[in-house]
Amino acid sequence: MANLKWDINNVRNIGISAHIDSGKTTLSERILFYGGRIHAIHEVKGKDGVGATMDSMDLEREKGITIQSAATQVQWDNNIVNLIDTPGHVDFTIEVERSLRVLDGAILVLCGVAGVQSQSITVDRQMKRYSVPRLAFINKLDRQGANPFRVKDALIDKLKLNAVMAQIPIGLEDTHKGCVDLITMKAYYFDGESGENIREEEIPAELLEQAKEYRGYLIEKCADVDEVVGEKFLMDEMPTNEEIHAAIRKGVLSLKLCPVFCGSAFKNKGVQLLLNAVIRYLPTPAEKHETALDLDKNEERIELLPEDNKPLVALAFKLQETPFGQLTYMRIYQGKMSKGDFITNTTNHKSVKVPRLVRMHSDKMEDIDTSYAGDIVAVFGIDCASGDTFTMNDYNVAMQSMHVPDAVISLAVSPKDKGSANNFSKALQKFRKEDPTFRVHRDEESAETIISGMGELHLEVYIERMKREFNCEVIAGAPQVAYRETIGQEAVYDYTHKKQTGGSGQFAKVIGKIEPLPSDATSTFAFENRVVGGRIPREFIPAVEEGFKEQCVKGPLIGFPIVGIQVYLDDGSYHDVDSSYMAFKICAMAAMRQAYERAKPSVLEPLMKLETSVPEEYQGPATGQINQRRGIILGTDSNEGYSIITAEVPLSEMFGYSTDLRSATKGKGEFSMEFSRYAVAPRNVQEELAKKYQEKRAKENA
Repeated sequence: MANLKWDINNVRNIGISAHIDSGKTTLSERILFYGGRIHAIHEVKGKDGVGATMDSMDLEREKGITIQSAATQVQWDNNIVNLIDTPGHVDFTIEVERSLRVLDGAILVLCGVAGVQSQSITVDRQMKRYSVPRLAFINKLDRQGANPFRVKDALIDKLKLNAVMAQIPIGLEDTHKGCVDLITMKAYYFDGESGENIREEEIPAELLEQAKEYRGYLIEKCADVDEVVGEKFLMDEMPTNEEIHAAIRKGVLSLKLCPVFCGSAFKNKGVQLLLNAVIRYLPTPAEKHETALDLDKNEERIELLPEDNKPLVALAFKLQETPFGQLTYMRIYQGKMSKGDFITNTTNHKSVKVPRLVRMHSDKMEDIDTSYAGDIVAVFGIDCASGDTFTMNDYNVAMQSMHVPDAVISLAVSPKDKGSANNFSKALQKFRKEDPTFRVHRDEESAETIISGMGELHLEVYIERMKREFNCEVIAGAPQVAYRETIGQEAVYDYTHKKQTGGSGQFAKVIGKIEPLPSDATSTFAFENRVVGGRIPREFIPAVEEGFKEQCVKGPLIGFPIVGIQVYLDDGSYHDVDSSYMAFKICAMAAMRQAYERAKPSVLEPLMKLETSVPEEYQGPATGQINQRRGIILGTDSNEGYSIITAEVPLSEMFGYSTDLRSATKGKGEFSMEFSRYAVAPRNVQEELAKKYQEKRAKENA
């Protein structure tokens, strides 16, 4: 592969995102092949036992799913494409977040049969959060029941995207041969063993009318986003192909248009035309406006310019442990970075030398000397956390870090034998640094190590990795759901803390009320000081807030955090000698306990959005299973002989669901779920949890 001279206008940083099993990794494999990166195509669950290039972990190859986002670079038509293949499983959602945070554009891959699925909705939401322009690629058109036009309609209905066909397929299912480009109005076929020879022909006569109709729709959509095409459309004139290309690009960059491409990655159809579209329509790093926060000027926003002569700004967005030490993936937003440079981490202000700079190709790498603004590279030997910003020459700015969702499930874990305790803690440290959604803490009461994450599969994968990578067998306890406690009504408190010991005593008095926060509040705790006339000195107010906050960490009902609380401090009194910061903090904690009991406390449980897909003949048993698990059915949809049931189910009822679903549907049922919201648990569930918690407390105190 010849090395191209670096030109930021010829660079694209793109990601491939989709629902699990839509064919992202298969598509990446084809892109690598056509870009000359690999010389043979391997399948995700290939018979050759090699596995897809981008699934470099053994676990990924065994399960046939992508767990970590993998990065690589290919060259296409004198352009450089940095490509990140991201996982589709909701448990690894942080991998998608961190990839989209640093990418300039994305390909949203959809299955031609299933269309827009639950995880496609999540991925779309993440793309919108980071304003990532995207193209849609409808894959698997060779499969029974494929219908790209229905999928395009679902993009409009379910994702509210302004989707429009840029191509239509030539044949579907087993007659899928290629596609018609609606701009050039030519038919394209993909010949050769791996579809590497593209043949351009006239449009088959039977498709000509349909192609003209869909080209009309495309021009109409372009007219809405571009004045040149708009004027011609009004005058009934035909815009040129170049004008249509320019209009689509403008629509994509402004997030007002989502062109839809068709094909089958597995059957090697349509991938090269998709690559042409990536180069033509997705932004270069120079066109994506990025800002940083100036830490010397009260976090004032400053625009970053992707120019090599400006001070360096790079974001570490992913860490990976390798046999050679920690590998840190970085996106360079401004300036350039060379081997041997000294760079500063603006989080802890430590300066480090760049010992080795590499370009990644999944799990293989090549050494480079310098990387420029707009590039994605990896650095060895730099100790940092995911989301840290690096700069040079005292340039004190920080990039905003990415959104990290809360964990919904926990497990108590311990090493099987005492000898591997060292490896056990090493593994936990490494995973925690690598993945912000993987949390570790020690439960002081039970002296257990608790790991928390995004779902059963998420934690399962880490336990398996401990065994393989650190030779450490793990014993895992029963999964623990992340419940919360809250209050249902207003309650007042009036508490005096008095303690007389030898010498000075302790005195503090607080009066006020607690009440539930409104349901749309962004925070889980709010404190408002309404004390006037110096009844409590100002230096003690933070102590009162701290006391209330600390008491919310563990509720008295079931020992879980208390959320959704507004505290008002209205009055109180103090003593010149005996009042102290500590006295007010202890007083506030006791006042919180006093008011909490009167405020109608209740337990909140996490509800999951569940999407179950089963053959139609199993719809009854599948619905019955969801009802048994306290699920509320939100809707059912049928699609090519399959029923898709959408429901909201408490997470506590979902353990073992995959086994039950498989046995009820003879292995044909599939499901995906993600966290939806917290809701008050039924009275009997609350009582059961409270009883268990009291028994546990009694045991510990005995």
